Amino acid sequence: MVKHKKPRVALYGGSFDPPHLGHEAVIEAASLRGIEHVIAVPAWCNPFKTETSAPADLRLKWCEKAFAKFPFVTVEDYEISRCRSVPTYETLEALTPKYDIDALIVGADNLVRLHEWYRFEEINRRYVWLIATRPGYKTDIPEALRAWEILNVRQAVSSTAIRAGKIDGFVSPAIENEVKHYFTQRKRMENLDSRIDAIVDVLDKNKAEEIEVFDLDNTDYIAKRVVIANALNNKHTSALFDKMKEELKPRGESFVYADTSDDWIVVDMGDIIVHIMVPEYRRRYDLESFLNELSEKTHA
Repeated sequence: MVKHKKPRVALYGGSFDPPHLGHEAVIEAASLRGIEHVIAVPAWCNPFKTETSAPADLRLKWCEKAFAKFPFVTVEDYEISRCRSVPTYETLEALTPKYDIDALIVGADNLVRLHEWYRFEEINRRYVWLIATRPGYKTDIPEALRAWEILNVRQAVSSTAIRAGKIDGFVSPAIENEVKHYFTQRKRMENLDSRIDAIVDVLDKNKAEEIEVFDLDNTDYIAKRVVIANALNNKHTSALFDKMKEELKPRGESFVYADTSDDWIVVDMGDIIVHIMVPEYRRRYDLESFLNELSEKTHA
């Protein structure tokens, strides 16, 4: 056990993607071990990961709301304000003079990679490791650790499960609705993109030409996506539509309405509209210019 005469201050970094009751349980466990001040630092992006699910500014806001009930927690935007992946060593160098940090909170799932941290030896020499247990992970303490303590955390919460939609009872009531809305919308958009990929694949392998997809998600247009494709001739126009129905209906796709003619078929699939037309008709109406202009106005 390491004895301390001054107030104990710990840095708690992480993706917090999103912050959940497991993170709050870690903070509570740290308090029970005598930590009087926790500095929570959401990462722009974890150095061992390539991306996060929720954007940095939103994760920062969620942390501020979720941890507001802990008067001894300060949420710092140091890493997020750099707009890049920041190694823990750099954050400690920047914030220790301000907060007199003497301990570092890490999850048991991080133990196997601690030796890979940037300037691990210096961190290990200067700070105490507060290791939060996590259900499903062994707490095998590396021999290299100079000083460490265990934070007994029994709250079993998975960020992955939350991002998949299991939100109720897993995140703070202060942010539950926001988190649910964000990941519901994200899942919807991911599903939309997979549907677009399937539509484009059907058109492409059946010899449609000059296929273009327009993202109108942030416009007032009647659909979120528009697909335009050229048919080789009038018969090919109808054949492409038949192939779409044949291959996409078994996958659960709905064809709400279709306006058909020899030159042009417009297919309403709810939040996706598909235009299949012969090249002459496409050049005549130049639908691309309208859709591009609509999108540019929204992003101006």
